[in-house]
Amino acid sequence: MSESFEFRLSATDGRARRGTVSMPRGEIRTPAFMPVGTVGTVKAMYLDQVRALGSDVILGNTYHLMLRPGAERVARLGGLHQLIRWPHPILTDSGGFQVMSLSSLRKLDETGVTFRSHIDGQAHSMTPERSIEIQGLLGSDIQMQLDECIALPAERSEMERAMELSLRWAERCATAFGDQPGKAMFPIVQGGDQPDLRIRSAERLAAMDMKGYAVGGLAVGEPQHVMLAVLDETLPALPTEKPRYLMGVGTPDDILEAVRRGIDMFDCVMPTRSGRHGLAFSRYGRINLKNARHAEDPRPLDETSDCPAARDYSRAYLHHLVRSGEALGAMLLSWVNLAYYQSLMAGIRTAIEAGRYEDFIAETKAGWARGDLAPR
Repeated sequence: MSESFEFRLSATDGRARRGTVSMPRGEIRTPAFMPVGTVGTVKAMYLDQVRALGSDVILGNTYHLMLRPGAERVARLGGLHQLIRWPHPILTDSGGFQVMSLSSLRKLDETGVTFRSHIDGQAHSMTPERSIEIQGLLGSDIQMQLDECIALPAERSEMERAMELSLRWAERCATAFGDQPGKAMFPIVQGGDQPDLRIRSAERLAAMDMKGYAVGGLAVGEPQHVMLAVLDETLPALPTEKPRYLMGVGTPDDILEAVRRGIDMFDCVMPTRSGRHGLAFSRYGRINLKNARHAEDPRPLDETSDCPAARDYSRAYLHHLVRSGEALGAMLLSWVNLAYYQSLMAGIRTAIEAGRYEDFIAETKAGWARGDLAPR
C-alpha cells in the first residue's frame, strides 16, 4: 500500500485507460465501479460480499450521513471505515446532488445552501467548508467538492451561473481540504450540456492541479448521446495523468462508452436498486424476473457465472421471491447485479491491457442483443 495518493497508467487502448489508484488503505484498479453505500451500507448486501465480488472502493454520501447518524457521531465511533467494517478506500460524495434532489425549501447563495431534511424537515446549512469538514469527520479517502448540480434540460444562463458558482466553491473546498497525505479532494466539472462551458470549467479546474477530477451533472435527465458528446468535448481538457470520475453513471452500456472516451471511475445505485425491483443484469442483457415467463423456468440466470446467486438459483425461484415481495429476492438479485458489474469491469481492464477493447465492446453488446432466450 502506498503512503501517498498516486495514480499510474499501465495501458491505453485508444482513449480507454487501464490504471491503478494507490493510497494507504489500498489500491483501486481502474476502470473501477464503486458500489454505492449511501448511508454506510450497500443495500441488501454484506460488505464482505461486496469485497469478494472485486470491489476496491465504495461510496458514502455526506448528505445522508450528516443527517443520520451524524458526522460527529461517526467520528466519535472511530470513523466510517471502523463503523461499517470496511478497511478499504471510501469515496464520499459532497451531498450537492442530494440537496438538489431530496431536500425541500432549498435556498442557495454564494455562502452555501440551506435546506430542510427530507427525513424530518429540520433545517440545515451546508457550505463548501462544512462539506469538507463532514467528509473529514467521516474519514473518507477521496472527498468531493460541494457543487451545484442542476437537472437537464436547463437554460444556458442557469448552467453558466451554476458552473461559475461551482468553480468558486471548488477553490474554497481545496483550501478547506488543505494537504492531507494519502487522501484526495476531487473538484467537479460542471456546465450542463454546453461544450464551451464544460471546457471552461475543466480548464480552470485543471489549473488547480488537484489529485483527480470528476465530471458531474450528467445522468440527470439528458439522453446518452448528449452525455457522451459532453465527455468527448470535456475530457481532452483534463490532465491525462490524473484519474477521472464520472459521477452517478450508470448502465453497463454507459460504462462501456464512457471508458471508451477515457473515464476511470464510476458509481451508480442501479445494480442494487434494480435488484430490489426484480431486474437482473447479465451477459444476456437485462432480465425482468417479474415476468410470468420465468414462473416455471428451471434454468439459472447464468450457468457460467462465478456468482452463486446467478448460477445456482432457478429463475422460477427468483420469480417467486420477487413476486412474493420476499427480502431474499432483493438480496439475491443485488448480489447478481453487483457481480455482473464487477465482472464487466474486470473484463474491461483485461481487454484494455490486451489492446482489444473495441472487440470487447462488440462482443459484450452482441451478447446483450442476443438476449437471455438465445440458444446456449
